[in-house]
Amino acid sequence: MPRYLISFPDGSMNLSPDELAQAAVDSHAVVDEAKKAGAWIFGGGIDSGVVSGATVTTDGRTLPLTDPGRRPPIGGFCVIEASSYEEACTWAAKIAAGCRCDQEVWELMPDDAM
Repeated sequence: MPRYLISFPDGSMNLSPDELAQAAVDSHAVVDEAKKAGAWIFGGGIDSGVVSGATVTTDGRTLPLTDPGRRPPIGGFCVIEASSYEEACTWAAKIAAGCRCDQEVWELMPDDAM
C-alpha cells in the first residue's frame, strides 16, 4: 500500500498556549483515529527551539541549518499508509484541522525492501 509523508513547516502553529493545548488534544484524536484505521505508521512534532538540526554532507561534515535561503524546517510530520492520494489528502485535512495549520502531502517512493 502506498505511503505518504504529511508535514507542515516550523512556525505554522502560531497559537496561544490555550489554543496549542486544544490543538494537541485534537491532533492526538486524529492520530488515534488513524491508528485504529491501520493508516498510522509514525509521526511527531519538532521543537526547533529545543532540538538542534544539521545538514550532514556526503563526506560526513555536519553543518548548522543557518542558510537564509533554506525552506523553514519541518515543524511536524507523520507517515501514513493510504490506498490512494485522495485518501492521504483526507487524512491530511483531518490533521490540518487538529493542528490548525495547512499540511503538505507527499507520496513516498515504493520500496519493496521496506
